[in-house]
Amino acid sequence: MTYYSPERKATLLKMLLPPLNLTVAEVCRREGVSDVSLYTWRKMASIQGSKVPEDIPLSDKWSAEARLTAVIETASLTQLELGEYCRRNGLYPEQINAWRQACISGQEAVQIQKMADHEQTRKDKKRIQELERELRRKDAALAETAALLVLRKKPQRLLGDRRRGQLTSLPERQLLVGWLIEAIVAGARKVRACQEVGLSLRTLQRWTQVPELKADARTTTLRPKPRNALSEIERQAIVTLCNSPIYAHLPPSQIVPRLADEARYLASEATFYRILRAAGQQHHRGRSRRPRRIVMPTTHAAQRPNQVWSWDITYLPSPIRGKYFYLYLIEDIYSRKAVGWEVYDEESGEKAAALLQRSVINEKCLREPLVLHSDNGAPMKSVTLLSKMYELGITPSRGRPRVSNDNPYSESLFRTLKYCPQWPLEGFASLDAARTWVRDFMRWYNSEHRHSRIRFVTPSERHGGQDHQILALRHELYERERRKRPERWSGQTRNWEPVGTVLLNPDRDQQSEQKAA
Repeated sequence: MTYYSPERKATLLKMLLPPLNLTVAEVCRREGVSDVSLYTWRKMASIQGSKVPEDIPLSDKWSAEARLTAVIETASLTQLELGEYCRRNGLYPEQINAWRQACISGQEAVQIQKMADHEQTRKDKKRIQELERELRRKDAALAETAALLVLRKKPQRLLGDRRRGQLTSLPERQLLVGWLIEAIVAGARKVRACQEVGLSLRTLQRWTQVPELKADARTTTLRPKPRNALSEIERQAIVTLCNSPIYAHLPPSQIVPRLADEARYLASEATFYRILRAAGQQHHRGRSRRPRRIVMPTTHAAQRPNQVWSWDITYLPSPIRGKYFYLYLIEDIYSRKAVGWEVYDEESGEKAAALLQRSVINEKCLREPLVLHSDNGAPMKSVTLLSKMYELGITPSRGRPRVSNDNPYSESLFRTLKYCPQWPLEGFASLDAARTWVRDFMRWYNSEHRHSRIRFVTPSERHGGQDHQILALRHELYERERRKRPERWSGQTRNWEPVGTVLLNPDRDQQSEQKAA
């Protein structure tokens, strides 16, 4: 067995390293050494910590740190030095160039990513600010709503409808200002809080611009006496005259004309009333009801079918005296069509609710804006009917008590029904007979009767939108006949324009405009 010295072994192992980089087979062939011995020596050298060929990793297995080191080391080398470096480390120049480009691209990617992160951070901050602002707005709105609800629960005697220039006493001012300050501190805006109590913002500012609230100056101001004011002697003479036996039972509206007939003038009628009121002698007398202010009903406008309905109940007589059948009738005021009807033997809110639901389903107007107007009868105000109206999304409307004019459309239809030639004067023999007669009448009324208030078209035609075409054909006919025989026409042809908006309980101005139309 051949003996190899340590120096010889080291020389042979060095052939495996750069710059020779010979393979094990080449060293064995050149030096006549077995490959087993060479592998054994290389393993022992590796165990002892010496540099062996296995310590040089393949180029594709270099770590990122090693690649960066190689790029830095070769940055200042010439092409010749770079080739030597690559051979010594088992690399190719192309690999060094690729690693250098990767480093440059990595730096650019880092910059791009950094810019993207910065932009995303900016957007996130902006979004956070928007969310915080929205949260603050909602918190403020919630606080304002709660404050206004608390303010709304205050005594309605002070929070009712306030007129412009209305006199407010000092105690009421103090209460109102205290409530407003509480609401404002709780989160309500000044404008909304003032609107809730019926005050203007300027009024609140004027009241609180002084350290201490003061009474209305109108109650404390000393006003000069008018030059045309009556003297105390003249005022007393008027009071004495009104209390005299001749005029004690008469009001000033009767006293003043009688004095004029006697060629006497003391003061105007309004002055008489004012002086008696100041003396505490102007009060309501007699058995008649005290004059009261009548509140007008709400005005509703219908511009198309199924916007405003009117309903009522009327008596249908029977042969038995004192016994009646009851006709429940719902009418569309825009088209005058009877959209729902039924005859029962009693008045009931439950039956009215069932009829209303059937009518809404038949007209296919569920959950659409609809007003149902009626009078103040017991079925109309029943809880069952009101609950059904709330369930169907219908707005209730009622007229004034004991005023039939507030429900004119239903009353007009009842008159048409009871004054038609087929009306049985002896009454209806049974409930079925009443239902049969009303059914036939409603068919005639809806489909054949030309209604005078809708330009003499049938309610069904107007309800279905066919009235425009029918009236247009009538207008063309009249215009054509006018052109044929103009001497027969002294003015315009008959008005066949479709009726527009229909008003329920209009005010005087609206009523005048409606009549003019």
